[in-house]
Amino acid sequence: MAGTPLTASVRGILCMVAGMALLTLNNAFLKTLSLDYPTGQLVALRAVFVFIPIAILAWYAGGWHSLRINSYSGQCIRAGFLVVTQFLMVTSLALLPLADVTALSFSGPLVLTALAPVILGEHVGWRRWTAVTVGFAGVLIMLRPDPDVFRIAALLPLGAAVSGALRDLVTRKINTGESSTAILCFSTASVLFFGLLSLPFASAPLDYGDLPVLALAGCLQGAAHFVLIEAFRYGEAAVIAPFKYAALPCATVYGFAMFGDVPDMWIVIGALPVVASGLYILHRERRRK
Repeated sequence: MAGTPLTASVRGILCMVAGMALLTLNNAFLKTLSLDYPTGQLVALRAVFVFIPIAILAWYAGGWHSLRINSYSGQCIRAGFLVVTQFLMVTSLALLPLADVTALSFSGPLVLTALAPVILGEHVGWRRWTAVTVGFAGVLIMLRPDPDVFRIAALLPLGAAVSGALRDLVTRKINTGESSTAILCFSTASVLFFGLLSLPFASAPLDYGDLPVLALAGCLQGAAHFVLIEAFRYGEAAVIAPFKYAALPCATVYGFAMFGDVPDMWIVIGALPVVASGLYILHRERRRK
């Protein structure tokens, strides 16, 4: 890992913030089409255009040899989690406001922090465990587990957060032996494959006027995942994960500007302890170092 630990951590944090801003914008564009196409078809169409930034990145890295795979088992596990994450996220975009989806996905860093000692061997003390507990309490507030108001659809971004956290942990494990472009290419090909498999069961006629939006979403998706993979190359999972919360102001702005959505009171109240717990986890990690 190049540079001093501090420099590496800063690079990881900057990559995380940039990646979340791009990923949230991609979700906003995809949401505009989420009611017109089945999830599998939408995932597959976007994946086709993700190969545009992959080709550019491969060329920049010196050629197709940068796509060489060294750990097929690790790549397959990561790709599996990514497929689950994308199918759940795209489905939730069709059913929930963008800010709600983003806020509920904030449980991902908490799951990542909780699993980091088991999968990565990173130390998590009792203070960070307490922060994780407080964060999950915030998730419960956002879910509103009252039979009269509970939304089953809210479980979709929550499930995506869990599978996304597992994807990030696997990314951290395989990063040392794989290039970021190779990881992105293999995972994107897997998403495209499973998206195409779903077409015989559900598909809609393609409106060619939607291709520019799909192309933009695909390029944003590819760029976002590349810098997110880079983020986990530079920094420890428990350090950079809280900066996923940069997606909240982005989602609020995009959601209001594009759809007129305003987060309701429960989402705002529940998001506060989730964000606070993530920031406290970062604070404890800095103190420990």
